Amino acid sequence: MGLWTLLEGFLLLANALAILNEERFLAPKGWGFSEVSTSGGAKTLKGQIIGLIYAAQYLRVPLIVLDAITILVMLISG
Repeated sequence: MGLWTLLEGFLLLANALAILNEERFLAPKGWGFSEVSTSGGAKTLKGQIIGLIYAAQYLRVPLIVLDAITILVMLISG
C-alpha cells in the first residue's frame, strides 16, 4: 500500500461524506446540523463529525475536480 492508495482512500471517504443527504438520512437519525447548533454541542465528538460531514458537502466542486484528476492519472498511468 503506497501513498497513492492512501490518497485514493481519503478521496473515496470524502466523496461518501459529501453525498449524505440531511433530510433523508442524517436528520431522522439525530445527526442534523440544526441539532448541534441549537444545543451548542459543536465541541463533542458527534458535533465534530457532523461538522466534517458539512465541510465535505460544502466542498463538492473541488471534490469533483479531484475525482477528475484522479481518473485521468489512473488512465494515464495504467
